[in-house]
Amino acid sequence: MSTPLLEVQDLTLHVGKRALVRGLSFQLNPGEIWCLLGPNGSGKTTFLHSLVDLRKTQAGLVRLAGKALDAWPLTEAARLRGFLPQTLHDAFSASVLDGVMMGRHPHLARWQWEGENDRAIALAALDAVDLAGFEERDVLTLSGGERQRVALAALLAQDPPLLLLDEPTSHLDLHHQVLVLRHLGDLARERGKGILFSIHDLNLAARFASHALMLTPQGTVLQGPISEIMTEPDLWCAFGHRVTRIEAAGRMLFIAE
Repeated sequence: MSTPLLEVQDLTLHVGKRALVRGLSFQLNPGEIWCLLGPNGSGKTTFLHSLVDLRKTQAGLVRLAGKALDAWPLTEAARLRGFLPQTLHDAFSASVLDGVMMGRHPHLARWQWEGENDRAIALAALDAVDLAGFEERDVLTLSGGERQRVALAALLAQDPPLLLLDEPTSHLDLHHQVLVLRHLGDLARERGKGILFSIHDLNLAARFASHALMLTPQGTVLQGPISEIMTEPDLWCAFGHRVTRIEAAGRMLFIAE
């Protein structure tokens, strides 16, 4: 059996006196696609930040490829896992291609410049998010959805085994939401990548994820295969809103009442 890409053991997270997560343990293996669900303020972003050491936990251990997260040198960790934050801010002009090429930095020596292979990887990543031909565009001229796809392309160009994404479909239209999530699914199935992404759209989560972590306002976390976690009672518990689950066209669909 392969080593899990990500392991969380007895993780506890607080904001002030409020417990967002209590004693969570789970592991993410190669080829799995996990979605992170929960209402606003439940701690999804805080949890993802803890997985990349941007926020300290109150208790517990995070392991990356079998070794404690803080034991990895930063460059080596960046080759193993990539992170797409929820918000991005461009302070300066830069070409789209330069922005995507930043994803190649963990694979370069200290004084090494990007080569033709790195450029080819970056161009392929742009094509994967439907931005072929945007290489010379200034990132400051892009729409919100286009800028989101540039960030996704940079993550794809980084090419880590583990991808952690905070609301990757935000700002995207329907076509590009499906395109991006389908590509992530292909990476998991065909290349054994491990994926964890937060999302608010229950139907997209059920369609593209194999497993779910669902945060509740009480600090408990429900976890397991999608079909077992995304049930009507559990969704009501997590979101405080009644949801009906139906089967149609061979898929689970969710309708808010």
